[in-house]
Amino acid sequence: MLGAKKSSCELENELFKSVYDKTPDYVKNMELMDFTNDGEFVFVLKKEHLYPYNKETNPQGLNLSDWFANYAKEAKVSTAGIRGPQNILFPQDTRFPINLVGIVLATLAKALVAIDKYPNKRIVKIAGCEVRYNSKLFLDAISRIQAANGIETLIPENKQSIPIWLASFLAFKLDLLGGEYITSSHGISVKNATKDLNCQGSQYLPEESMEFVNKIQQIFDEVEQKGFYEIKISAKDNPLINQSVMKNLDDGVNLYVEYLRSGVAKDFNLDFVKSIKNKIVVENVGGSAYRTLSRVLKRLGISDKFDWFNTEEDPFFHSIGKYDVTPKGEKAFYDYSVDATVMAKKPDGTTYFPVIETLHYDEKLRDYPVRTAVLITDPDHDRLTVAQIEDGSRISDLKALGIDYVDLKDGRILTVFTANQAFLMLTDFWAKQLKSNNLWNNHPRFMIKTTASALSWDEWAAKNGVKVVNVPVGFKEIANIMKKVELQLKNNPEQDVIVDDVFGNSINLGTNPRLLFGGEESGGMIMGTEDLIMSQHGRFAIAMREKSATEAIVVASALVAKLEQDNISLSEYLFNVFNENNIIGRYDTRVDIAYYNESEPDIDKLKQSKVEGEAMRTKNDMFYLSMAIAKRKGGISIEQIKEILNDNFRAEGLSFNNLKSVKFVGDGTYLEFEDKYVEIRPSGTDAKTKAYGGGLKKEDISKYANILGNYSGNRTELHKKLISDDLYDNCKNYAMEYYLAFVDKGANNEPFDIPEYSF
Repeated sequence: MLGAKKSSCELENELFKSVYDKTPDYVKNMELMDFTNDGEFVFVLKKEHLYPYNKETNPQGLNLSDWFANYAKEAKVSTAGIRGPQNILFPQDTRFPINLVGIVLATLAKALVAIDKYPNKRIVKIAGCEVRYNSKLFLDAISRIQAANGIETLIPENKQSIPIWLASFLAFKLDLLGGEYITSSHGISVKNATKDLNCQGSQYLPEESMEFVNKIQQIFDEVEQKGFYEIKISAKDNPLINQSVMKNLDDGVNLYVEYLRSGVAKDFNLDFVKSIKNKIVVENVGGSAYRTLSRVLKRLGISDKFDWFNTEEDPFFHSIGKYDVTPKGEKAFYDYSVDATVMAKKPDGTTYFPVIETLHYDEKLRDYPVRTAVLITDPDHDRLTVAQIEDGSRISDLKALGIDYVDLKDGRILTVFTANQAFLMLTDFWAKQLKSNNLWNNHPRFMIKTTASALSWDEWAAKNGVKVVNVPVGFKEIANIMKKVELQLKNNPEQDVIVDDVFGNSINLGTNPRLLFGGEESGGMIMGTEDLIMSQHGRFAIAMREKSATEAIVVASALVAKLEQDNISLSEYLFNVFNENNIIGRYDTRVDIAYYNESEPDIDKLKQSKVEGEAMRTKNDMFYLSMAIAKRKGGISIEQIKEILNDNFRAEGLSFNNLKSVKFVGDGTYLEFEDKYVEIRPSGTDAKTKAYGGGLKKEDISKYANILGNYSGNRTELHKKLISDDLYDNCKNYAMEYYLAFVDKGANNEPFDIPEYSF
C-alpha cells in the first residue's frame, strides 16, 4: 500500500506520514490510469473530470479546468519549465500543479502539435529525468503516449538518470525534434516539472509553450461538446520507445566528451588537472550527477583526481536542505531546497547557509587539507557552487572581499563563492588560457549574461575587449541570443554580427565572433568552442543551449590545479582579478522573499497561501514596473521617479538622488544608480520576489535589495498622482509586449527540417 511507504530516514518518514494523512480518501482510492499495466490501454477523459470533486454530485471530479487555468498562466511566464509541488505518494492527485493526468495531457498536446507540423514524418524526441519522486513514472507516461501517437522516443536504458544538459545536447547533436526532461532543478524535493526542449535543445519560449497549451484547450472544448476524449497509451514494449540508441551511444557521453575537447577540455586545461596533488571533492546532491559525470571524467583521463560525496541516487536528496522546524521556529517539515548558496537568519539575527549546514562538512571534510576545493552540483547537474577549505586566519580578508564562509572548526573555514564570484574567476582563467595558447585573437569574444548577474562581469568584459549582451533571467534567453548570432553567421558570414540586448542597446559583436561565456547568477554557465559545433545533419551552434555543471567543473578543476602550483587560494585569485581589471562593483547580493511555506503538505492550505503570496508578489512588482513602463512611454521623468522613491523610502534610510535610470528588463525592473544596481523581479515559477544588487558597498546593496524587495507594493499618493490608474492596471500587458518584441527582433525562426535518421 502506498500509504505504508517507509524510509530509513526519520525525516523522510515524517514527510510521507504528513502527505498520507492530508490526502483525502477519494484521492487515495482514485483509479484513473494504471501504468503498471504493460499492455495498451485507453484513458477516457470525461466531462466530469473538468469540474471539482463532490462526493454526492460529481464523484469523478478532478477539477482539471482550474488546474489548466493555473498551468496556462505559468506557461506564459515560466523561466525554467512549468513546475510545482506534487503529491509524492499519489501522483494522480490533480489538486497539485504537477500530477500524472497533467503530464499526460501536456504530452498528448505536444505530440498533436508536432504531428500537425510534420505530417507523415518520422518524429523522434528524447526524454530523460533525474531522481525526483515519480520521475520514472512520468518518463514512462511520456514515452508511451508519444508512442501511441506515432512519435519515437529515445530514453536511457531502464529509464536511468541523465543530466538536463545531456538531453539538451543530444536533441541538438542528433537533430531531434526536441525532448522532455523531468526535473525541478534545485527546488525542494516535493516539486517536479517537465522542461520542454525544442529542436535546438533549448527550453521552450513562451510562444512555443502556448502552442501546446492551446491544444489542451481544444481537447477540453471537445470534452465539453462530446462528453469524453479518448487518450491512448501504448504498451511498454512498443518499438517506438527506443532504448537501444542511448545504450549504443553510452547515453551520448562519448559525443559530449568530443564536444568538451573542442572547448574547455583542451589538453592545456586537462594537463593542469592531471598535475593536481590534493583531490577535488564533488558533491552530488541527489546522487544523479555521478552516473554521467564519472564517465565523462574517466573518458577525459582525470577521474582519479576527484573524490565523491553522495553518489547514491535519492529523491529526498540525502536530507540535504531539510529541517523539522520552519524559519519562524514552528515545528513542521521545512525544505530550503538544495541551492547551496541560500542564506537564512537564525533567531539571534546571524546569517548562515541552511543547505550547507545539512551537508555536515565539519565532519566530512575533516581530513582534507587546506585549499581543497569542493564543487557542489544539483540533482539535474546544471548548476555549480564552488567552495574551498581555507585557514581561519583569512576571515578578515574574506569579509573585505564580500565572500561568505562556513566554520569547519579547528581553525578552518569553508569559503562559499556566489556564482557571480566563481564565474568571474572561471571566465578570467579561461580567457588567460586562450591568450597564452595563442587562440584569443582568432575571433572577437563576447559574453551573454542575465541582467541580475554581477556588474563585475560587465566591468571585466569592458577591460578585456569582450562585448556583453544582457538578457532577462532564464537560460532560454541566453540560448535565444545564441541562435540570433548563428542566423547572422549563416546568412552574412563576412559581416559584423549585431544584436540587441534587453536594455535596448545594439551590440556589435564583430565578424565571426565566438562566445566566451554565457551564464547567470543562479549558478548556471556555458562556454563556447573555437570551432562551430556541428550536428550530425549539418546544423551549427556557437555553444550548447543548456547550462552544464560538467563544463564548469572542468574549468574550475583546471583553475584550482593552476592555483595549487601558484600556492594561492581561490579567494586570493578573486582579489587579483578585481585588482588587475580595476573592478569597482565587487559586491553582489540576492534576497529571496518567499510569501508562503512551499513545503506545506496540505494542498488546500498550500494553494490558498500561494494565491495570497502571488498577489503580494505581483503588487510589489507592479509598484516598480509601472514606473519603468511610464518612463519608457514618456509619461514620467527620471526626476519624478526619484521623487516617488525618495518620498516612499526616505524613512527607511534610502536615497535615490543618484538614480540614473529605471528600466523594464524582460521580467523585472532594473534600477541603475551611479554606484550600484538593484533589480526587483517576480519569480516566474512561484509566489516569490527576488531582489538582486551589485555595487561598491555590500552593506549598501543588501540594505536596498532587502527594503525594496520586501516592500508591500502599496501605491503612495505621489505614485497615484504621477502614474495613471490605467497605466498601472495595464503595465503587465505593456511589459509582455515589450518582452516579446525583444525576443522576436532578429529571431532565428528558420524551420526545422526532419532529417533521414541513420539509427
